[in-house]
Amino acid sequence: MCAGKVILVGAGPGDPELLTLKAVKAIAEADVLLVDDLVNSAILQHAREAARIIHVGKRGGCRSTSQEFIQRLMVLEAHGGHCVVRLKGGDPYLFGRGGEERAYLRQAGVAVEVVPGITSGMAAAASIGVAPTHRDYSQGVIFVTGHGKSDAAQPNWPALAASGLTLVIYMGVARCRELQQLLLDAGMAESMPVAVVQSATLPAQAQLLTCLGRLSQDLSASALGSPSIIVIGEAVRCADAFVDIWPQQMQHALS
Repeated sequence: MCAGKVILVGAGPGDPELLTLKAVKAIAEADVLLVDDLVNSAILQHAREAARIIHVGKRGGCRSTSQEFIQRLMVLEAHGGHCVVRLKGGDPYLFGRGGEERAYLRQAGVAVEVVPGITSGMAAAASIGVAPTHRDYSQGVIFVTGHGKSDAAQPNWPALAASGLTLVIYMGVARCRELQQLLLDAGMAESMPVAVVQSATLPAQAQLLTCLGRLSQDLSASALGSPSIIVIGEAVRCADAFVDIWPQQMQHALS
């Protein structure tokens, strides 16, 4: 093993106060920080003044630093004896490519630590009052990406629709219409409650409550875009605004 190390740190969903104490300690220890695009810049106040901060933007649909370059840079800095913090939005192991990075670093002889973070899927649901595993509605929750690694590596949407569990979809806004149709074709009811939450836990947070049959139409009419989390399932009935908005949505669900 080399003298340096890498710490993969989950920066949480956005609100700086949702950063864990262990994450704060890791950031304060870092000689070099590689910061993802979705990380709130306010979190960097915990870094040492002498620390080097390198922004390595990673956002779907936008020009991004290549994963290969980021991994080589981490190895280079660690082999130079530095403590490197790879600061990721949410949790490193939930659609954050933390598993890939850990394997790459270990193969290169670099010591790796992982600091979990609050994932945006749970934060988005909680921010509108939705408990994804409320036992009156769902016996489980599935975290799934709407943007598979390849066409051959797509989720089994019929199986997900049949599960009866709450679906929390990351990176699904761009494919919203397609995902909606896949779930409908799999037998999920048009009246199934849906929530879309953008920029969860931040002052700019915005949300949409609708049903599966109107999802793409209502999302297109809203001002919401990426980054957003889509929550689908009966548990969305827990949402704070559900009682106020649902009768109106149901009236138009099949129109």
